[in-house]
Amino acid sequence: MIGRTRSVVLLGLAGHVIEVEAHLAASLPAFTIVGLPDASLGEARDRVRAATSSSGLSWPARRVTVNLSPASLPKSGSVTDLAIAVAALAAAQEIPHGAPGDAIHLGELGLDGRVRPLRGVLPMVAAAVAAGFPDVVVPLGNVDEARLVAGARVRGVATLAELLRHYGNDKAVPTSTIPARSVAPVQGPVRAMDLSEVRGQADARWALEVAAAGGHHLLMTGPPGAGKTMLAERLPGILPNLSEADAVIATSVHSLAGSLDPVGGLLRRPPFEAPHHSASAAAIVGGGSLIARPGAISRAHGGVLFLDEAPEFSARVLQTLRQPLESGEIVLHRAHGAARYPARFQLVLAANPCPCGRFYGAGAGCVCSPLERRRYLGRLSGPLLDRVDLQIAVLPATRGDQPEGERSATVAERVATARERAAARLAHTGWAANAQVSGSWLRERTAKEACRPVWIALDRGLVSARGADRTLRVAWTLADLDGSSGPGRDHVEQALLLRRSGA
Repeated sequence: MIGRTRSVVLLGLAGHVIEVEAHLAASLPAFTIVGLPDASLGEARDRVRAATSSSGLSWPARRVTVNLSPASLPKSGSVTDLAIAVAALAAAQEIPHGAPGDAIHLGELGLDGRVRPLRGVLPMVAAAVAAGFPDVVVPLGNVDEARLVAGARVRGVATLAELLRHYGNDKAVPTSTIPARSVAPVQGPVRAMDLSEVRGQADARWALEVAAAGGHHLLMTGPPGAGKTMLAERLPGILPNLSEADAVIATSVHSLAGSLDPVGGLLRRPPFEAPHHSASAAAIVGGGSLIARPGAISRAHGGVLFLDEAPEFSARVLQTLRQPLESGEIVLHRAHGAARYPARFQLVLAANPCPCGRFYGAGAGCVCSPLERRRYLGRLSGPLLDRVDLQIAVLPATRGDQPEGERSATVAERVATARERAAARLAHTGWAANAQVSGSWLRERTAKEACRPVWIALDRGLVSARGADRTLRVAWTLADLDGSSGPGRDHVEQALLLRRSGA
């Protein structure tokens, strides 16, 4: 007798529907799982047996072979526990033939029969619906998340016995257990950070607005206490809401990472990630033994990745950012396959001017030698900085430079208007913001006279060819903020200044 059902496994953020088959043979009792499982999935044997016993049923005293197909696809984790139990009990005729139908089963089993919540339920359910399987059984703690997928018919179960009784097995004993909590930590409300709290710093605030309007990367160099971190933390507050597609992707990433509020709905606001400078490359870009998990750059998709004290990060970490900055995604290769995660974020770097941090103005208080200063900022490599559109200096505000600034809502309105102008211009191109536009497209549409300052800078070696294209991107953003149909020479000159003022 063979029992069958289906489940979903993830490779990166891509979900794959798999078939779970269970075969019972008249032989010495054994339990084998085949189909490229990892160690944690192999442990499902003990979890499924114990959960079945706790549900008032006896495990078949025969040889049980479970096959997860296709066998070429790596399977990891405990997501298939529930499907394995259903297939095995169907093979043992503990479930009426055909009762599970075409339902997808997702869930980890506890030894007492509880169905525990999972990470990554949103992309799994989305993959199931896309493959033509809208009926999905998920842990009770993941029901709200699963229902975010349009077209999904979701059933939440708290215990294995509850599901078996639903399928017609009246012998299953309802278990009285402590409700399983969601794997995602639920955070309390966070006070919104407003740009009006930043006193002075008119130039830096303007650069922040330009960065938000065009999706440009930003480097801020200045002494400790000048306000670099305050400015970076307030960038998400002036960014527009995520598009529907980006909201689904960002929510899926945070679901897989285990940082999603299970009852919070789709993430509509741009995320903000600020890893510590001691973070490893795996923590930043993602990593793992069999199937790599998303890192900070993927959790920041659609939002901001802030690297405070950027020169303190390891060179390896900084260099790994170069590829996702260009492509908007990260591909992590492992022996069993490649995991692909989205990583289109705004990079914000903050750096002191020297190791002691006091080399600004006349530099009278600095105790660092010229060689130490060069080495310190030299940790930010040329190829990385060449990808940063805006590079500004943030100096300490003086007592007379303390006017109350505009509120984030006011700035966000101008940013939204500029984004709308860019979106109308870039319709049907596949680009959503000026920071993504190719250089050739910009050069064809920018007046030759307006481009002259950037060509002069290129001839003098002040910018690279890539830097020239990125300067034009900023110029178009400045034109959008001004309400102009295209950049003039003054916009290009200002873009060059914004690119070089922190050098």
